Amino acid sequence: MDDARIYIGDNVCFGPNVSLMATSHPLIAQERMGLDDEGKTTMAEYADEIHIGDNVWIACNTVVIGGVHIGNNVVIGAGSVVTKDIPDNYLAYGNPCRPVRPITEADSKKSLISPEDMEHFFL
Repeated sequence: MDDARIYIGDNVCFGPNVSLMATSHPLIAQERMGLDDEGKTTMAEYADEIHIGDNVWIACNTVVIGGVHIGNNVVIGAGSVVTKDIPDNYLAYGNPCRPVRPITEADSKKSLISPEDMEHFFL
């Protein structure tokens, strides 16, 4: 639902079923529903931009709501609903999604990379 601009940085990975939902509707019913000149139902909507930084991984079944800024080098855990900004270099997850902790060298898995594949990574 991209009625507003969605900015996606470099090297962003999306898991299956990720939804970027820039569009929303007014909460007050009288503002949301109306009738046009022909008597047909119309629906009001508005949209806020979504910004996703560089080197972000958004895991499966995540929903990102309009108005959110996701920083650089962020990992969003599976099944999250991102309703607020996430700072650079954070692991974030949950419903609602929240920054849980910074991503640090302690999270490294480079020991699992085979020597012959090492040349393909920016380590």
